[in-house]
Amino acid sequence: MDVERRYLAQPVELRKSDGGPGILAGYAAKYMRYSQNLGGFVEQVATRAFAKSLADRVSVLARYNHDDNYLLGTTEAGTLRMSSDDVGLPYEIDLPDTSAGRDVAVLANRGDLQYSSFAFHTIEDEWGVTEQGFPLRSLLNVQLVDVAPVNSPAYLDTSTGMRSLAERIHVDADDLGRVSLEEIRSRLLVAHDLTVEMREDVQVSEDTVEGQGDTHPSLLALRQRELELIRLR
Repeated sequence: MDVERRYLAQPVELRKSDGGPGILAGYAAKYMRYSQNLGGFVEQVATRAFAKSLADRVSVLARYNHDDNYLLGTTEAGTLRMSSDDVGLPYEIDLPDTSAGRDVAVLANRGDLQYSSFAFHTIEDEWGVTEQGFPLRSLLNVQLVDVAPVNSPAYLDTSTGMRSLAERIHVDADDLGRVSLEEIRSRLLVAHDLTVEMREDVQVSEDTVEGQGDTHPSLLALRQRELELIRLR
């Protein structure tokens, strides 16, 4: 799985600590807020997107600008702490008494650090459209890799998202740039409707009438709707 990175424009906070340069705190992500245009789509983070990573206590790093040379903390050592609240994914880092930790503390204290970021692998996403008809990707379940204070949001890693969009509307990723926004919107709406109908029919597929198997009328209708999406290729 490819690593993706997303950024949140919000200053981090430096708090005093008993030892070391201080505690750096901020939000790595906020839920259900549209991102900027990521090159053909916008994105939002679902409220349960980080639930599995937090529950499984996956190993997550805190690295300034996502750089291995500037390690600030880890969940394994307890020097990086994350949680989920009604707003998003808050984090705290016990900054180390190293050149990187001291530099970050000075920059945060001066108000120079204006962005936080999280890196992740996508486990599950979903596509739809905004009220304005623009492609919308919802991150439903992601595996966290790291959280970080960063200088700027210049590196957005949207290639994985674009491949996901191409797969969703059944076109080659290399051809996506030649598909009009109107066509993408139309295909997403069809795909979304099909997904909803498939979920509604899950119970039918699980409780197929004995003796009818794959010939059950509801399953035949579902396959017909799948063909409608395939014709859009």
